This record gives sequence, C-alpha cells and structure tokens, in this order.
Amino acid sequence: MLTLLLAILWLISLLSAGHALLTKRDPRAALGWIVTCMALPGLGAFFYWLLGVNRIRTRARELQKQGQGMHWLNVDAPPSPHDIRNFPTHATSRALITLADAVTRRPLVCGNDVKVLYNGEQAYPAMLEAIRGAKEHLFLSSYIFQADRTGKLFVRELIRAAERGVDVRVLVDAFGEYYSLAKVRNLLVNTPVKVARFLPPTLARSFYLNMRNHRKLLIVDSRIGFTGGMNIGDRHLAKIKNNPRRVIDLHFQLTGPVCGQLRDAFMEDWHFATEEKRKPFSWPEPRPRGDACCRGISAGPNEQHEKLNWILIGALACAKSQVRIMTPYFIPSRAQLAAINAAALRGVRVELLLPERNNLFFVGWAVNAYLFELLEHDVKIFFQPPPFVHSKLFLIDNEYALVGSANIDPRSLRLNFEFNIEIFAADTLRELIEHFDHCRGLSRQVTLEEMDRRPLPQRLRDSFCKLLSPYL
Repeated sequence: MLTLLLAILWLISLLSAGHALLTKRDPRAALGWIVTCMALPGLGAFFYWLLGVNRIRTRARELQKQGQGMHWLNVDAPPSPHDIRNFPTHATSRALITLADAVTRRPLVCGNDVKVLYNGEQAYPAMLEAIRGAKEHLFLSSYIFQADRTGKLFVRELIRAAERGVDVRVLVDAFGEYYSLAKVRNLLVNTPVKVARFLPPTLARSFYLNMRNHRKLLIVDSRIGFTGGMNIGDRHLAKIKNNPRRVIDLHFQLTGPVCGQLRDAFMEDWHFATEEKRKPFSWPEPRPRGDACCRGISAGPNEQHEKLNWILIGALACAKSQVRIMTPYFIPSRAQLAAINAAALRGVRVELLLPERNNLFFVGWAVNAYLFELLEHDVKIFFQPPPFVHSKLFLIDNEYALVGSANIDPRSLRLNFEFNIEIFAADTLRELIEHFDHCRGLSRQVTLEEMDRRPLPQRLRDSFCKLLSPYL
C-alpha cells in the first residue's frame, strides 16, 4: 500500500514537473519548480499547483468566452480617419506606435486633451468636480482608498451621485484596502453605490496575494477620465507639512476618445471581480477635445505578454537624444538594465530620478545594489529629497511619454494589474519635461565613487535585499 502511494506521488510530481517544463517561460522558474516537485514528491506538486500556475489568465479567458470580461481582447478597432491624419510622423514616434500596435490591444486615438495635475491639491478638486457633474455613469477604481478626511469626502460625493440616479461603481483592491484600519467599503454599505473587491481571499479559491489591482481610474460619463499614480487619501496632500507620510505625485485628467479606453479597462476589471454577465450596451462615443494622441495600456498577469516590459525596452531602443525616467521603485530586470546601458552607450543622455529616502526601506536598499551597473556606463542618477516622490514618468526625446500606475519593478511589470497611458502631444511633453528638469535641479547627483564607498555592512545589506527583488 505504501509503495503504491509513493508511486502515485512520484507520478503526480513527474506530471507537475513536466507541466512546469512546458509552460514556464523563465528557465530559472522552470528549474526551481522542477526541483521542488521532484525533491518533495506530492508536497512539491501541491505547492506548484497552488502557487506556480497562473490561473488568473485562464480565468480571464474563460470569462471572455462567456462575455463576462476581457471582451475587448479580440475587437479589431482601427483608428478613424480623424486619428490617421493626426498620427505623429517623427521616426521615433512611428517606431513606438508600430511596437505598441503589435503588443497592445487598443488603438492609438487622437483628439484628446491631457491636463497634468500635481499632488492631491490639484487632483482631488478636479476629480470631485467631475463626480458632482456625473449624469449617467461613474466608475472609480483605486488600489488604496483610505477612509480618512479625503476618502470620506469622496464617499459623500459618490453617494450623492448614486442618489441622483447615476450608475456608480467602486472597485477596491482586497489587499490595498488594508492600508487603512477603517475601510471605505464599510462606508458604502446600504447605499446605492455598487462596490466590489478585487481578488478577495476566499475558501473557494487560492488567495492571490501577489496579484493586486494597482490601477487608478476614474471615468465620468465616458467624457472625462483620470488616471496616474495617485491613490485616494490625505497622504497625497503635499502641502500639509506636518504630515510625516505625505508624498509627491502626479495624476492626469483626460478628455476625448481615450476616455472610452479607460472605461473599457474598468469594465474588464469589474466583470472579472464580480463575474457579472456583460449585457449589450451602447456606450456614448467621447468627442474629440484636443490635439493629443493617446493609448490606454492594460497590463497584468491576465494578459498574454509582458507588454509594458516590451514597450519600455522598445522605447529605450528608439531613443535618439534623451531618456528621462522618474520612478519611486526601480528594480530593473537584466533586459531593462541592458537596454538602459545600451542607450547610454549609443550617446543618448539617460537620466534617472529616484527618491533619496524610500517609503519601503528594504526596496530602497535593493535599488542601491543596482545603481553601480548604470553609473559605470554614464547613466545620470539623481536622488530626490524628501518628502517621498511617488511620481512615475518615462519620457523619450521630446516626443513620447508613458505615464500611469506602473513602477519599474517586477511587481508592476509581472504581477500587478496596471494601467498606463501613451501620450504623443507636444504641449504635454513640454510640461512634463520642464517638471522633470525642475525636479532634477532640486536633486542630488549620485556618483559611482559614492556607491563604491558604501561600508561593507551596507553593501551586504543592499545585496541581500537585491536577492529578494523578484518579490519586492
């Protein structure tokens, strides 16, 4: 009997190892799971099927076939003649458009207006004004939605909108809501507002702790949208000097056809989270409002490719004169490091702005362990002084901006559900470049000598955290 049981366990482990061999794209991950399955018969296979298999993508495909989510995946939506006439014609822009056309599933659309919003002092009043003006539908998704003074102000306006007959839906991440002891979800119980949690822990399925909805989306009547890196909470009110947790951040107000892409991204997440049947509905077509050409990019473990990673690397290869990167968390892959260094070696000026004091100290230590590889190849690195800068900018030459919720780290580019916007707009690019250059002027440049002079205990600490970088 024992021999039969062992044989069954070995067979299950062998089949699990074969599955890892055939499906894992990263050979290191494949080897790790194969060794685990074979070294721990039965138990290793259990952990593999529990933690190593991406059921998110499988579930998304099933829902898509049922019409419940991911319903835009196979929609062929070519640009309108208005869009074609306004597509950027610079060589860098055309190359980036071709790349994104190939790896994303939404078209580049023109006729948009983009407004840059700085910190909660500008973003929150604009968002609240849009909520007050909602007439048909209002969709809000936020990774962190705190039940503090700012959060309660949003809750009050959301309830008022729903009481006016507006279709109000709020999607909160099941992990992100634990950033606050008091939960916004509880404030919306027994109100007309529809609330859903993204991937909550249940006994019926595994708790996907690593796979979080990091998107920040607000869409009002498909005519105005907001996205970027800003959550909802008092911490984003940067002028409150006595707030030790305050952060600096950027958000973006969008009007025009791209708002339809923000709405579609929200509805995909909503159907994914609620498993509601998608009913046929004719959404209003957003009208052209400006001269910006934009594209919404959904990225996450439900997608077929690591599209943001491909776009970042492709954009670095297209750069002709300058690359500007601002990110709070910088834990690059080997391919990203190579692309950054290759750009610098081609003569492109690459500038990287990072926070001097990270709000996640262990992430800051891991970041330090990567910097010497860039400094050796003349990449310019600057530390921004406190308060913590949560802004995310990726600017190529004077032509292209990639903004949104994603950081340059494995969590954003492989595990989280993220939403970014490609922007081709001369005025917006000019403003973002001026903002970046202003921040650089307030920052301290880091040198290779400084990194080399770190005491041995610090270098050991930083290198140890670097080992954990795939999980940070």
